[in-house]
Amino acid sequence: MQNAKDITLRLLIVDDSAENAEAIVSTLRNSGIAVRPFRPQSPDELVQAVGGQPLDLVLAANAYTIPQSLLTQQVAASGKDIPMILLADQVDAQLLLDASANGIRAIALRTEPDHLLSVVRTEWTDLQARRGLRRIEVQMRETERRCDALISSSRDPISYIHEGMHIRANEAYLDMFGYESFDDVEGISLLDMVAPQYVEDFKNLLKSLSKGEAPPPQYEVHARNQDGDTFPATMEFTAATYEGESCFQVVFRRREEFDPELAREVEELRQRDQVTGLLNRPTFMVHLENAVAQVSRSDGQYGFLLVEPDHYNRLLADIGLDSADALIAALGQHLASAINEEAQLARFGEHSFALLCQGQYAHTTQVAERVRQAFASHVFSIGQRSATVTVSIGGVQVGEKIASVGQVLSHANDCNRAAIELGGNTVKVFDPGATDRVEEERIQRWVQRIGEAIAGDGFHLRFRPVLNLMGEPMQLYDTSLLLENNGELVSPGTFLPIAEDHGLLAPLNRWVVANAIRALGERRRAGHTTRLMVRITPESFTDPQLLDVIRDGLANEGVDGDQLWLQIPEAKVFTHLRNAQQFLAGVATMGCKVGLEQFGSGLDSFQLLAHFQPAFLKLDRSFTADPAQAKEQLDKTREITGKAQEAGILTVAEFVTDAATMSLLFSAGVDYVQGDFVGPPTAQMDFEFN
Repeated sequence: MQNAKDITLRLLIVDDSAENAEAIVSTLRNSGIAVRPFRPQSPDELVQAVGGQPLDLVLAANAYTIPQSLLTQQVAASGKDIPMILLADQVDAQLLLDASANGIRAIALRTEPDHLLSVVRTEWTDLQARRGLRRIEVQMRETERRCDALISSSRDPISYIHEGMHIRANEAYLDMFGYESFDDVEGISLLDMVAPQYVEDFKNLLKSLSKGEAPPPQYEVHARNQDGDTFPATMEFTAATYEGESCFQVVFRRREEFDPELAREVEELRQRDQVTGLLNRPTFMVHLENAVAQVSRSDGQYGFLLVEPDHYNRLLADIGLDSADALIAALGQHLASAINEEAQLARFGEHSFALLCQGQYAHTTQVAERVRQAFASHVFSIGQRSATVTVSIGGVQVGEKIASVGQVLSHANDCNRAAIELGGNTVKVFDPGATDRVEEERIQRWVQRIGEAIAGDGFHLRFRPVLNLMGEPMQLYDTSLLLENNGELVSPGTFLPIAEDHGLLAPLNRWVVANAIRALGERRRAGHTTRLMVRITPESFTDPQLLDVIRDGLANEGVDGDQLWLQIPEAKVFTHLRNAQQFLAGVATMGCKVGLEQFGSGLDSFQLLAHFQPAFLKLDRSFTADPAQAKEQLDKTREITGKAQEAGILTVAEFVTDAATMSLLFSAGVDYVQGDFVGPPTAQMDFEFN
């Protein structure tokens, strides 16, 4: 899989749990994969995401809000090549059969991050290979079509030779040797086209070519036509393929006709429109095809524009039919004068022009607007008459998503028609990357909003009570973060991935910790001894400023260190172990507690405890979110609490939704519980713990 710096994986995650989705994204990013995630939370959002977003992969769990059947139906209806990976806790025969029937390409075990990474990398690599193959096939078809057209229309005598025999020849070649059709020459040896005195030397040349030796750039010989007449000729050999067969392209030229300077002048005239002096359409199409092929290899960017004078028939009637060529010539010359950069200009139709320029979408639109203004402000003098001429310009930014010349021309023509229908003197340029740009602009707005919130008071803390099952009346709250955006409070799942991608998590962590300590100080002044659990990210491990924030904050607010409980996901500590150990040692000197959340979700969570000694463990939601699962996981819960008690580590269970689950957790030895059954998160710490 390519490095994250080179490419970003556009990932659709269908999962009822935002936490699980975030864990998947974290796993991928920690492995070096850059991810742009989307998580639809309703069927309508799914339809919008599949239809409107460019996607690479789909990771699908068994979700209630979006059934698997609906997901596969939407992906199939989109017509896009989007591999679907099913997330499962275990695999059996029925699951494999159902997945195959629903178009699932692979199954990844949710509980085994390494397997998930392996499956994602494999499917992503296969997708890239399929996309590359499609691009190559398109390029091959375009190239073969172009080459065949060029060969057929070429004035140079050209043939294709396989194992010394003719397999293709153009009209000029047939004319040179006196044959009426290719049927007459098909299967004839190239030796038959060589004068007798040159046959032996030519046989040696053919033998060397059959051994894989490089042909000479030019080979001088006397050729022989069907009537037996000979003439001096120069042969040029080029390795080629024809209909999948390796062969040589052979170009015959009469030596007495071969004048390089004259040939150059003739070729220049052949490529030009005789009325305007611009490139003609066939020559321009070659440049356009090359540009499309180049862009498909991610090697440059091009814009293609169609320029058409408005109300041409009426204009021609005013100027006069006898002045049609003069009008077209004046329009072409003015177009050329309006372009002050390297660009390919051509007369594309009877009264339309084409332009191919190198650059991004913004540059293409600037060129189009410059052309429009140049025509709108100019008065044309044709013979004894004068006229103003406006133009309608339709164009397209050539991109990888437009993989053929046909698509480029179709989009440009549609935009040109739209510009004409708007009354003319208008520019319409289609950009296949508009969706990506809109997404980039959206992300930049979020980055700005997050930065403003860190610098000001745009974030809000919420406090969920955490209840001690052993009856100790300790005031403990779990802290969560919300961001105010346009009057609404947004959950972390929306902005944290963006903050992570743009290096904002370290200052965000400092903001959360500083304000949590400030809240503890306010509680102290109100006569309460309160403790807060605060989430931080691995960026804090190497942020010396955070230690200063904690130290200064505790001192200024008169708060003890053990009132601040910092929590980090188990997976993050696994992947940043050395830095996590150093961070733990630093905050321990101030008396703060550090704990692991989402504990028990890894393959061997207890292995981590041999290298990292937390003060508390917060069980993964899979132990408690579903009452039925809570019963099934009871033995593992007891195992965790038993080992934690032996090590003097507290245990916390989240997402407790009913009394039965809380009773099970009590019997399993869990120390603290939190969830909707205990109390929702609120802006004030006013829960009655007694």
